Amino acid sequence: MSLQADFDRVAEDVRKLKTRPTDDELKELYGLYKQSVVGDINIGCPVLLDLKRKFKWEAWNLQKGLPKEDAMSAYISKAKELIEKYGI
Repeated sequence: MSLQADFDRVAEDVRKLKTRPTDDELKELYGLYKQSVVGDINIGCPVLLDLKRKFKWEAWNLQKGLPKEDAMSAYISKAKELIEKYGI
């Protein structure tokens, strides 16, 4: 299975988790997903009052510089870990 196909499959599976992961787990997963799909962050930091968007921005910004393929591999590993932990 190709890296892209494996990525697409686990991205779909992680949406079916029985239990919601912790905020830190979701933040890490989000940052890796955005880095895999888009690459380096290409938007400015949102205003302080929009905390949800600010946390997402920070999660993505932490992955800056990570090659897309490496981000995909890390996302796959993290998603599989969460699937094993929470079940689908």
